[in-house]
Amino acid sequence: MRLRIDLAYDGTAFHGWAAQPALRTVQGELTAALATVLRRPAGELQVVCAGRTDAGVHARGQVAHVDLADDPGDLEQLARRVNGVLPADARVHRIAVAPPGFDARFGALWRRYAYRIADDPAAVDPLHRHHVLAWPRRLDLDAMNQAAATLVGLHDFASFCKQRPGATTIRTLLGLSWSRDDAGVAVGRVKADAFCHSMVRALVGCLVAVGEGRRPPEWAQEILMARRRDSAVAVLHAHGLTLEEVAYPPDHELAARAELTAARREATDP
Repeated sequence: MRLRIDLAYDGTAFHGWAAQPALRTVQGELTAALATVLRRPAGELQVVCAGRTDAGVHARGQVAHVDLADDPGDLEQLARRVNGVLPADARVHRIAVAPPGFDARFGALWRRYAYRIADDPAAVDPLHRHHVLAWPRRLDLDAMNQAAATLVGLHDFASFCKQRPGATTIRTLLGLSWSRDDAGVAVGRVKADAFCHSMVRALVGCLVAVGEGRRPPEWAQEILMARRRDSAVAVLHAHGLTLEEVAYPPDHELAARAELTAARREATDP
């Protein structure tokens, strides 16, 4: 039986999603909680997520799956018991039987992140300091949106990714735009079929340089077309970034989507 797990977490005290020896991670805590409640060795449980967030990055809409050899019983009760074991900075919203063909990672159509920046002293709320970046200079969101529009589409984002040998940096950026919320915080919303390591934070770093007036809007496309990392592009702090939502196709298309995505990854990744 495959279970779908919808969860959220404050990434402040986590060393990212992926389990690492002697480090506190979301995958490690969730696996340990499931093992405790289900009374199984943690080594028997492989929890797979939709987006492997980096250290300090948060999630409101993370999705994961885990395979079990037998029926765990009442899933609402299972979720309650798992939450009783999890630390306060991680919470399971729902556990459900996954439909046939569901794969949290390969089945996703897109992931949507938000990056929040308080660029006005009046908008800096100390209670939000763990998920909103305080910035000392006012940003021109119109200029940032002008630059962002040149990045949307299917491109090689090598200029914005921490590369792994043999791994593809080609992604389809489905949306990238900036606006202000009711508190005046600048919110960058970015959606893509998938993201490579540090991609969103590098994109934001590039656009912030434009928003401050240090670079013209055309600079973003120049960086993109160079297809190599440029030290002038800062990778902004992790704590301003939150995974907001993951979307999946209709149930009858899940298996085909997962198969297609996995095949693409295998063709380009080591």
